[in-house]
Order: sequence, then structure tokens, then C-alpha cells
Amino acid sequence: MKTKKLNIIIVLGLIATIGILIAQLLWTKEAFNLEEKKFSQRTHIALLEVVKKLYEGTTSELPAENPIKKVANDYYIVNVDNDFQPDVLEYYLKTEFAKFNITTDFEYAMYNCQSDEMVYGNYISFSDKSPGKKSIFFPKHKNLVYYFAIRFPNETTFLFSSLRFWFILSFALIIILLIYVYSIYTIIQQKKYSELQRDFINNMTHEFKTPLSSILLASSYLNKHEVIQKDERLEKYTEIIINQSKKLNSHIEQILNIAKSDNAPMIMNKTRIAIVPILNDVIENMQLKHPDLSVKINIDKDFTIMADEFHFTNIIYNLFDNSIKYCENNTAIVINATEDANQIKLDFIDNGIGISNKNLNFIFDKFYRIPSTKNNGINGFGLGLYYVKKICTQHNWKISATNNADNGITISLIIPK
Repeated sequence: MKTKKLNIIIVLGLIATIGILIAQLLWTKEAFNLEEKKFSQRTHIALLEVVKKLYEGTTSELPAENPIKKVANDYYIVNVDNDFQPDVLEYYLKTEFAKFNITTDFEYAMYNCQSDEMVYGNYISFSDKSPGKKSIFFPKHKNLVYYFAIRFPNETTFLFSSLRFWFILSFALIIILLIYVYSIYTIIQQKKYSELQRDFINNMTHEFKTPLSSILLASSYLNKHEVIQKDERLEKYTEIIINQSKKLNSHIEQILNIAKSDNAPMIMNKTRIAIVPILNDVIENMQLKHPDLSVKINIDKDFTIMADEFHFTNIIYNLFDNSIKYCENNTAIVINATEDANQIKLDFIDNGIGISNKNLNFIFDKFYRIPSTKNNGINGFGLGLYYVKKICTQHNWKISATNNADNGITISLIIPK
């Protein structure tokens, strides 16, 4: 069901992003067309003003029909129907174009009655760069006598520059879409690898449990046999087989529990429990296995909390076991408890080898083991603290780790009241 929901969310997100991108591109195209229309209108009005200026001071009247004809997107013909000077025309063109904010390069040509051809006028550049020699063709008009032509060679570039914001926004959306697609691809790949890893772990542990159960059953039977009990060396060997088989079985159970909890949230049977009796029970059991273990409890009162007793006990076991594993001398653990109006804080302080600050944030990750030559002989899969973190999360508790001033680390549990 989760996979189906994830796929639906991915598809909907992809459709929405592509839809936004298409809409943005359509808006950009529409904005370009609108800008092109506005430019044409401004040019038309500016050229009309130029015609009026050319008629000022003359006895001739303005043409009755519209004197401006747009031949192409960047090419205009203006019918003056009156004689005019090139330098006067150029002055009026510059003045009116500047007034209407037409700041792109343009060039003009005039019709010569004597030669019956268009005579190139000048190239007017609004940039500092020299335009160089131009050889642009200005076609002449059949029915006009006194007229000039205007061409805007960089009109498209000018319009694009005025829509810079729209293009930047479209480019940003394309980048976002690419990042989204890449992220989705990465998530799908990670999900596939995670499922393969989980399936492998489940299959591996289940396959190990059957022969391991047989080994435990056979070794327990051998250990009770009279011949084995009479031979001290054989009895020691069978005890080693039993102990190591139990240890391996414990590791397999831990892996199975973690894999099971990854598939579905663990059910917490929360009841009100006292902290100190559970600590004492765990200490007693751990000292049977590790006689040199020293634990000091600094708790003034018997705090009670709402928790799953089984999982809370496992948290204590895992914290103790982790402190013992990563201690070079006799393990000494100090447990402090403090409270305020809202929470209880439990600190587990050990005298182990400590952890570098760069690795401290990763100790609660699944399968993470601290890279150190001192740890090569330590048994485990890197699941103990991951399990502790998961149980704390299920209880809505907070857990953190800090290095001590001298040696070892402090694991802190913050339990809301």
C-alpha cells in the first residue's frame, strides 16, 4: 500500500511540475507576442511623429492615409510624400525613438528619385560597439516617390532582453524539474536497494535459525552426556559451542526484530513502571556475565515513567552492553537522573574509549560501526544503538550522545512526564 501511495505521489508531482513548466513556457510565448505588438505600436507612433516633424514648416499637408506600412517584423516603409533631407530625418528618428524608449539599433534608407533606387542612409547604434560595414538590402516600393525605410536588425534580441525575467523563471523551473526527476530516480533506486537488503537479511536470518537450533539442541544433549562430563576438555568445548550458538542466536533475533520493526511500527504496551528496580535487575544480570562491571546509580527518588517494560529493559541492556564492548579496562558506568516540571533525564556515563566528534552523530544509524582498529575484535552488527533510538522514537523520547571530558561517552535519555 505504501509503495502504491508513493508511486501516486511521484506521478502527481511529476505531472504538476511538467504542467507548471508548460504553462510557464506558454505564458512566456504570449508575453513575447505581446511585447512584439507593443514594440510595433511604439515604432508606429514614433514614425508618425517623425512624419509630422518633417511636414512642419512646409506648405504641404499630411497624407490622408496612414503613411506607415509594416512590411516585415523588423522592416517599415514610411510615405512622406514630401522632399526631406537625410540629416534632418536622422535627427528626428533618433529623437522620437529615444522618446518612446526604442533603444535598439536601427538603420534607414531613402528613395532616390533620380536613380530610382533605395539609397542607404546610416546605421544608428545604441551600444558602444562599432556596427561595422553593413550591406543590408532595402527593397523599393512601386507606388511611392518620397519615402524612407527603417529596419531593426536586432529586434528579436531586444525583445528577448526585455523578457529576461520570464526566461530566467522558465530556466529555473526547468532546473527544478530536472532536480525533481533526479531526486525521484534516486529515491526509487534507494527504495529498491533497501527492499533487496531487507529481503536478504530476512532470508539469511531465517535460513540461519534452523541449523543453529539444531546445533544448540545437539550441543546441549552432548553436554549432558556422561562421557562429555567426565572429560573436562570436551565439556569445555561443548560449553563454548553452546555459548557461541546462543550469542549468534541473539544476534539473529536482534536482526529479525529490527527488520520486522522497519516494515511496521512496533506495538508498545505502555504501563507505569519504576526505573530503579529495572536498573537493578539489569545490573544484577550483567554482573553475572561481567563480574568486573561497576555500576553506580545516583537517583534520589524512585522515578516512574510510562513505557513498555520489555523494550525499556532492552534499552538498558543495550546501553550497558555497548559500554562494556568499547571499554579497554574494567567498565565503570554511572547513572544519573534529574527532573524538572516537564521531563526526566537519564544519563548513562561510561569510561570507554570514546568516539570522535565526526562519528558521534552516526552511532544511532543502522549497521553503523565506529571505524577504529580497537573495534576490529568487537562482535556485533551495529544494531544495538539503532534499536535503542527506534524504541525512544516510538515512545516520543529524545536520545543524544556526547563525549566526556576525560574518556568515554554519555548517553542521555529525555523522557517527557
